[in-house]
Amino acid sequence: MEKKVLIIEDEANLARFLELEFIHEGWTVETAFEGRVGLQRSLEDRWDIIVLDVMLPDLSGVEVCRRIRGESSVPVMLLTARDAIPDRVSGLDAGADDYMTKPFAIEELFARVRALLRRKEPREGKVLINGPCRLLLEQRRALCYEKDVRLTAREFDLLVFLMKNRDRVMGREQILDQVWGFDYAGDTNLVDVYIRYLRNKLSQEGVTDLIETVRGVGYVIRGLEDAD
Repeated sequence: MEKKVLIIEDEANLARFLELEFIHEGWTVETAFEGRVGLQRSLEDRWDIIVLDVMLPDLSGVEVCRRIRGESSVPVMLLTARDAIPDRVSGLDAGADDYMTKPFAIEELFARVRALLRRKEPREGKVLINGPCRLLLEQRRALCYEKDVRLTAREFDLLVFLMKNRDRVMGREQILDQVWGFDYAGDTNLVDVYIRYLRNKLSQEGVTDLIETVRGVGYVIRGLEDAD
């Protein structure tokens, strides 16, 4: 399958250079020159990796990375002209998977890209299957009838929790504790909202009965035979 990269870089010459190099390596490439445009495109499509400049004119690369990470687990490679430790730390804390300091050797960039992709490859025992749905835990991908279901990070974690505990009814407070964290003090209705989000997205792929409501208690995913 052809790999896809989104390059978010405001230096036109560097962006073009990276585009040509990725195309030469067999990638499908899209380029954005502004942070907000890049953020929008990052969330509109599925990418194998995002190459993201830190210094962007309208929205910093660190902030773009932080917002991407709130919705997606796609690998993010930061490009920065500054090599100070606080700059690197802020990028990694925002959710970046790796960073490179300009100027850099293109051979090293591709070596790091390959390393990031290897980390995302599913390993044995890292797949949850229930009926027509598969969760690739290493890639954080959800597939139903072999079609990608685009989930936010929280929706994915919620589905993983329910599938790992299939045939066990999970109460709302228990779900909040395990998916949102023990220190979360919000309304348990939040669980109902996210269950509704999940059901809507699953139903778009023809899955309408995966998550069952147990009135007065919570939710459960029943064990189903794997789909052929």
